[in-house]
Amino acid sequence: MLNALLDSQPAEEPTTFPEAPQAGVFIDGTWRDGSDAPLTLIDPCSGVPFARVGTASSAEIDAAVLAAHRAARVWRDTSLAQRSAVLDAIANGIEANRSELIALQMRCNGKPRFEAELDVGDAAATFRYYAQCCIDGTLSDTTSVALPDPAYRAQVRREPVGVCALIVPWNFPMVTTAWKLAPALAAGCTVVIKPSELTPLAELALARIVATADLPAGVVNLVCGSRDVGAALVAHPRVAKVSFTGSTAAGKAVMRMAAERMQRVSLELGGKSALIVFDDAVLDEAIELTFNGAFFNAGQMCSATSRVLVAEPLYARFVERLIERASQAVASVPERDDGLIGPLISAAQRDRVLALLERGRAEGADIRCGGSTPAAPATIRGFFVAPTVCTSVADSNVLWREELFGPVVSVRPFETESEAIDFANDSDYGLVATVVTADRARGERVAAACEVGMVWINTPQLVFPQTGWGGMKLSGLGRELGPWGVHAFQEIKHIIQAA
Repeated sequence: MLNALLDSQPAEEPTTFPEAPQAGVFIDGTWRDGSDAPLTLIDPCSGVPFARVGTASSAEIDAAVLAAHRAARVWRDTSLAQRSAVLDAIANGIEANRSELIALQMRCNGKPRFEAELDVGDAAATFRYYAQCCIDGTLSDTTSVALPDPAYRAQVRREPVGVCALIVPWNFPMVTTAWKLAPALAAGCTVVIKPSELTPLAELALARIVATADLPAGVVNLVCGSRDVGAALVAHPRVAKVSFTGSTAAGKAVMRMAAERMQRVSLELGGKSALIVFDDAVLDEAIELTFNGAFFNAGQMCSATSRVLVAEPLYARFVERLIERASQAVASVPERDDGLIGPLISAAQRDRVLALLERGRAEGADIRCGGSTPAAPATIRGFFVAPTVCTSVADSNVLWREELFGPVVSVRPFETESEAIDFANDSDYGLVATVVTADRARGERVAAACEVGMVWINTPQLVFPQTGWGGMKLSGLGRELGPWGVHAFQEIKHIIQAA
């Protein structure tokens, strides 16, 4: 079913242009080619165009929202058991197409195979989790409220907010969509999905799976396009809720637009997260947690723990070992078994990261390894940046303050637990943190003191559908996943009546 999305092969030369664009608009159960100029997709491993996707015109954006609006009453009146069956069917479809979806993630993002496999598993698990929530009582939409006067009784209802615009990023395509789409459907909402203009094929594949899940027409719609398509969705008067994942700057723009109509928003934005290593940590474990926290997905994660704080007694050995580990990492195309670090998503993103590294160096940072495009076989012409370790990074250095979204980590020493907490919290962001220590009580104490939405203690960055996801400060508003993910797509109504 999904093989057509993989048929386009990268051109031999960058001047070769992909052929006819693929349909990039899904409205009211029907695929459309798209009326506006198509997107050209670039293979991040080679820099060569490999596909084109049709994009939605303003009329098609309006049609998508109106289709969702018409379907809203039908879908909100379905039972939780019916919604559970649909969500299970989508999970089954993802699992049945697992191989094709993994290949698609590798093609569109340049992800190493093991990362692509994790993405597909995550998406299926999210739909499966919300299917179970629909039937196990987690999402009961009506509960009683105790009142002090026996002459009255009260109930609180959770009702779907209505038509939702789901605007998703390029770093985890399909995964982030699953985190939004599954709870929105469980809540009884209808949606219009706007994929990233850089990686729409993953969402197109997911939409094809959704289309086989016996959903009423108009419940799920999709419009491809550039940022103006997202802006048009946010501005549409029939959109009741926007769920956006992306940069903090873009999230602020969404919030300003939504304020005009008091539109509901969920914003999952940037991060500049800390990883704290105490002197009783197992060094090998701390190095692996640091490496994966900073360099997984080529550092293109809002949760990247790119600020590493190490206890002074361990600092010198830690830096030496981390440089050794980063220098040995292989940057390669996904098909190679030794590929640990994939490319950045685009030439613009690569150039931005390299420019920030030069600025950080000018501000006094010592770039101990990496800091440039890696040495690689001549066949690799894509957007790679070598894993980079920086020291001597001041509080004010751009490498310490700003989200880079690339494979760059800065390491600083600390002397006391209190100082480590102060350093970690001295950030405009508050998404996640990691604590590495052999002292369980200290780990829990430091986790409680971190001003973030999630803390890992001696564990990799595991995210389960059952646990909420989101941050504090400039890292966003609201939570995804868990029952909180569904609550984000619901309004509260209280009903009081005579007993």
